Amino acid sequence: MKLIIAIVQDEDAGRLISAMMKEGFGVTKLATTGGFLRAGNTTLLIGTEEEKLEGCMGIIERVCRSRRQSINSSLGTFDTTIPAAGGSHVEIMIGGATVFVLSVDEFKKF
Repeated sequence: MKLIIAIVQDEDAGRLISAMMKEGFGVTKLATTGGFLRAGNTTLLIGTEEEKLEGCMGIIERVCRSRRQSINSSLGTFDTTIPAAGGSHVEIMIGGATVFVLSVDEFKKF
């Protein structure tokens, strides 16, 4: 058994949860906050059998796409190696998913 921890942008969370449930995956949703943009994101916990792992990862990859967003560079800490457009805005990549896959030694449901 595997435990997938997927951290996704709030904008992608609803579509991802719907797609997971449609394919029969159970999902637990946790509201979390990212450190870089200090913006809301969603952490999903998904337990699955090892033989279904590839299908689950495919859904995450299909739904959670990266996209560009312009942010005001004065809103907080950011990577100074990224060139600012017009001096006050920085274009960054957002979205996508950060995914951890852990092996589960034991699983019980009460």
